[in-house]
Amino acid sequence: MTVLAPAKINLGLKVFPKRADGYHDIESIFTLVNLCDELFVSRDGGGESKCVVDCKGMVLPEDNTFQRTYKAFCVLTGIRENVRVKVTKHIPAGGGLGGGSSDSSSFLKSIDMLFGTRLGHSALEEISGQVGSDVFFFTRALEEKKSDISLWESFTAVVSGRGEKIRPLSGRTDCSILLVFPGVPVSTKDAYGLVDEWQVSHPDVNRNLSIADFLEKTYSRPVREWFFSNDFAAPVAGRYPKIQQALDALRASGADFVDMSGSGSTVFGVFDERSRAVLARDFLSKRWNSVLV
Repeated sequence: MTVLAPAKINLGLKVFPKRADGYHDIESIFTLVNLCDELFVSRDGGGESKCVVDCKGMVLPEDNTFQRTYKAFCVLTGIRENVRVKVTKHIPAGGGLGGGSSDSSSFLKSIDMLFGTRLGHSALEEISGQVGSDVFFFTRALEEKKSDISLWESFTAVVSGRGEKIRPLSGRTDCSILLVFPGVPVSTKDAYGLVDEWQVSHPDVNRNLSIADFLEKTYSRPVREWFFSNDFAAPVAGRYPKIQQALDALRASGADFVDMSGSGSTVFGVFDERSRAVLARDFLSKRWNSVLV
């Protein structure tokens, strides 16, 4: 089975102080974008519950999202067969686009179909929670799909809690998004450490106030009137100057809205006219690796 695993960007991202269990609650709008990894998933016989991963151009760590997903799937279903995954990566690692989490969700949906296990919503959520917080969103996006999972389909939602609370929104179709990759991978763990340090040195009396409704209302406004903010942006861009340079370059290109996605390092510009986004891509591509989605 061949499937796509799309990237996401964040429109606004509020990070609450670390919880007792080590996780952070967040509030953000996640929206899928048309930049996808490709997975070819097959049953491989045997009876050891092994997952063999071949990722072109990238050496994955031994404890990767595919291994964790398949282990959780086998424990829940009792499946003992081996599987094989061939991955063609297009989403940069450490880019704040959820590539690893999206791979996990698309892989999970693939093996659910290949083995005919027909997992329900609660089982899919249980596995997602064991792999990573962003996996909840991508798994829900696949649950909401109306077409074949081998095809691209958009999905947008307000995401809160650890990432498990998802409220779908009607996605915007009147704008174009230009992704720019500064070329500096950012560890999610390190980024949260930077946010924790930043919040200690920059106290905010409104830090514990919910902004979920504000995010949704802002999303419905014209792009030029968006004033989303990402709590990761200041501390992470402060640590990695190339991210700030990429943000400045996007603003200079005429984007209607500019921000960093997730914990970085990818930055993006939103344009209300595709022709202007194309001109910006042509301008920025002289220095920056960029893609129009």
